[in-house]
Amino acid sequence: MEQTWHDLLFAHWAVAPGDLRKLLPEEFEPDTFHRTGWVGVVPFRMSHIHARGMPSLPGISHFPELNVRTYVTLNNKPGVYFFSLDAASLPAVWAAKRFYHLPYFHAHMSAKSEADWIIYDARRDQSNAVFRARYRPTGPVQLREPGSLVHWLTERYCLYTMVEGRVRRAEIHHPRWPLQEAEAQIEINTMAAASGISLPSDAPLLHFARELQVQIWPLSMVG
Repeated sequence: MEQTWHDLLFAHWAVAPGDLRKLLPEEFEPDTFHRTGWVGVVPFRMSHIHARGMPSLPGISHFPELNVRTYVTLNNKPGVYFFSLDAASLPAVWAAKRFYHLPYFHAHMSAKSEADWIIYDARRDQSNAVFRARYRPTGPVQLREPGSLVHWLTERYCLYTMVEGRVRRAEIHHPRWPLQEAEAQIEINTMAAASGISLPSDAPLLHFARELQVQIWPLSMVG
């Protein structure tokens, strides 16, 4: 699959690894940076979604998405583990659950620009999972150096999931993240709580990316 991500906010909170361990399948241990685990809430927009070599399908290739994630490493390969993913497209939700076995949910969502702010609203169908915020970049684009926390959080090139009790992995390829420092006014955020995650009251670590082109490979078995 090929797709483009737009106006993405990384909002990260430090979380005790033991709290994350309770929520992960037993095959995974939380990845930590200096013995601290992290949870990310990531709103953005997707566009130009298509199978490689095929055109985008009208009406189902542009929509907002939001994910709640943490980080794991398996066989020395760091990756992303998703607690939930919300999307505003029912066909996309169906396809992602069918082919990638990810915990996708349909939600009513909007993302629009207002001056230099992104105004973002998401409410999962028949659920109390809500994210409502405004955010914007506040600094120049920087490519983060290996060994830094931000590089550790963002430069991960696969996702992990479980299929019938077995670990599967999908490779993800993209350029290095063109990240900017960011600010956000988060009015309500119950997306993580819907997955049983209690976020601390501390302000999150915030970063913004205007656009990134991404390729995602099919799932393969691990081990």
